[in-house]
Amino acid sequence: MSVELKPVERQTIVIVGATSGIGLATAREAADRGANLVLAARSEDALRELTDELTAAGADATYVVADVRDPDDVARIADEAEAAYGGFDTWVNVAGAFLYGTLEETPVEEMREQFDTNVWGLLQGSLEAADRLKPRGGAIVNLGSLASDRAIPLQGSYSASKHAVKGFTDALRMELEEAGAPVSVTLVKPASVDTPYPEHARSHMDEDARLPPPLYAPETVARAILNAAETPQRDVYVGGASKAISEVGHYAPGLVDTVMETVFTPLQKTDESTSSAAPDNVEEPTGDLDERGSYDGHVSETSLYTQVTQGRLSPRAALAGIAAVVLYLLFGASRGKNEDLIRPDGDADSDR
Repeated sequence: MSVELKPVERQTIVIVGATSGIGLATAREAADRGANLVLAARSEDALRELTDELTAAGADATYVVADVRDPDDVARIADEAEAAYGGFDTWVNVAGAFLYGTLEETPVEEMREQFDTNVWGLLQGSLEAADRLKPRGGAIVNLGSLASDRAIPLQGSYSASKHAVKGFTDALRMELEEAGAPVSVTLVKPASVDTPYPEHARSHMDEDARLPPPLYAPETVARAILNAAETPQRDVYVGGASKAISEVGHYAPGLVDTVMETVFTPLQKTDESTSSAAPDNVEEPTGDLDERGSYDGHVSETSLYTQVTQGRLSPRAALAGIAAVVLYLLFGASRGKNEDLIRPDGDADSDR
């Protein structure tokens, strides 16, 4: 059975994990485009503030205080969508918990807590959404990661959780297709994204945590998610860096292991000592409406690779963008802008 999805402006969209980072950027982007929104997260204060912000700007939004680790809470999200809007068209699973540290240094109980959110919470949300969408059709969009394809040292537990997300999402897609259900299931796999991920993570490192470059803006992922909400897609890599590392890792895994060990490990540590008193989101919500983190390097505001693969950029515009990037690389190198040049997909800061 073919899957036909509505334009975003005619949809009701559920966003689980809506008050920070990618989820927050997606909520704001969807509101700007006219979608009805059902926002879910653990912090009522943050949800109320976001809902007030969006409705003041003319959007139609409601919220549900929910912890995805609780199946009853997940069901209440769907129930609220039914009560407020007669149902929903797209369910987006973004909620996540973050850990830094070697596997030997990270308590197994904390890994279990992370899996409760990243895996079991997403699984419960996807199954709830599938059950409600099968009669009428719609989309399920799950947030994976580059770490769904390629494990990252110092984020071993997170990588394992995102590998599990990929396996579950792929299996659910096949089962729904085999059953003839008109439901699209998409896995979105970003590279590093400039969100408060390091600030919200629980760390077992002596140094402060940071994300390895290249980094992309959360709005880049939000646009990819909403494109998948209205155009059926299997996988979406956000940022050419994600696709490049995944592909090289597939064909030359030993080489990428070495790169990860020698390059990515030090890139995830700062020169500053970490504060054990810093809050994290493993057990409790942070409660802040922050899209961006504290990264002070270059952040790509768009991904040419993702725009082309999702059909959001014309061939002529793509060629113009590639030419601009080539010129930038040629002449930028002479000015010593090394940090900006480590971008495998040739992203340019262009219109989003």
